[in-house]
Amino acid sequence: MYDLVIQGGTVVSPHSARIFDVAIKGEEIAALGVGLQGREYVDASGKLVFPGVIDPHVHFSLPVGGTVSSDDFYSGSLAAACGGVTAVIDFTVGAPERTMAEDLRNRLEDASPSVVDYSFHGEVVGWRPGRTAEIADAMAKGIKSFKFFTAYGASGRRTDTGSLYHAFRAIAEGDGVAVVHAEDDSMIEASAALLSKEEWGRMGTLAEVRSDLCEASAVNSVGWIAARTGVRCHIVHLSSALGLGEVETARKRGAVMTAETCPQYLLLTSSVYEGPQGHLYSAAPALRTPEDNEALWRGLSTGAVDFAATDHCPFTRTQKEWKGAFDRLPGGLPGVETLLPLLYSEGVLKGRLSLCSLVRATSEQAAKLYGLYPKKGCLLPGSDGDLVVFDPGEAWTIRAGALRMNVDFSPYEGMEVRGKVCQTISRGEVIYADGRFLGRRGRGKFLPR
Repeated sequence: MYDLVIQGGTVVSPHSARIFDVAIKGEEIAALGVGLQGREYVDASGKLVFPGVIDPHVHFSLPVGGTVSSDDFYSGSLAAACGGVTAVIDFTVGAPERTMAEDLRNRLEDASPSVVDYSFHGEVVGWRPGRTAEIADAMAKGIKSFKFFTAYGASGRRTDTGSLYHAFRAIAEGDGVAVVHAEDDSMIEASAALLSKEEWGRMGTLAEVRSDLCEASAVNSVGWIAARTGVRCHIVHLSSALGLGEVETARKRGAVMTAETCPQYLLLTSSVYEGPQGHLYSAAPALRTPEDNEALWRGLSTGAVDFAATDHCPFTRTQKEWKGAFDRLPGGLPGVETLLPLLYSEGVLKGRLSLCSLVRATSEQAAKLYGLYPKKGCLLPGSDGDLVVFDPGEAWTIRAGALRMNVDFSPYEGMEVRGKVCQTISRGEVIYADGRFLGRRGRGKFLPR
């Protein structure tokens, strides 16, 4: 007899959707079948059963511009669980005077209250050729993906092309992944130098300074280096049709390049900057056009865009108070709790994604890229018992006050959504059910990769 049986739901995989029972013993999936017997049951009749969502791009407790993102690892992971997310990948906080192994030690302490499983990308800041041993050391400690910036030179976070080349070679030798925030810093700085005082004081200028051209230029340069080093290279938060075009060009050149996009780049446009709350939408890359939205939806459907993540980096209204210029705001938007319902409601129900594509985009592909598959990202015997029971018919309205994220603002405030998480199961334990969080602080495990 099994410990827990999720009974009678439509189990969705990247290849099919069929009515099955899913049986869990201990922390793992033990069997899929019909009429399975368990000590406890979850009735999933009329519901969809997905693999637990993986959000491979979150920023909990992140220091930014004199403040800290408003979700810590407890509140952020709790919100994640309520949205069907059973694993997150955050980032170490890099500094030139520290090694990535030291950064990891600090972040493991920060993450100890997490209620879902977690891992980290190593943030590369101030790295120079000759420090290759730091990458191998971080890999030995379970970090196999490394985050680079081609922007933010003024804050010291940008990595120049020479260092990128040598770092990519070192990461390729260890079969790691180079994760890149791709915006061309020189284009941003040149555009900013031409701004008038009036333009600095207008939120919409953000989209002009951090344009789709600067994203495409950076992807082009990174793709060239990736093709010549053989590194597996991943572009985060892809925001534009031009950027996607350069990802596809890099692949044709021989680069092993993947890309993610985020709900904000699928659903929002730069028009929000012109409203009275436009400053609350500060983030980089900037929001784009409806044409960019549709190009990214198509890419997600065809696989040209590999998966969706949130870049969850929340701030309160007070933290984002307007200070007279668009560059004085902390950048980031909340989203870890709303990823799955938004992609289902706006993607599957509107014919932009199939159910099977939804699973690939929210679970399988990220697990494969980041070395978590098949323990995570699928519903197979031997996989972790991470599942989401999802009601495809429940209609609800997104309200910041009703969400668990530690914010008083949602980019999707007032949006009517159809489809909602009923239960979230993490390693065989029901941690969220029918509007109530049932897990416990600190139950999440670090996932070395």
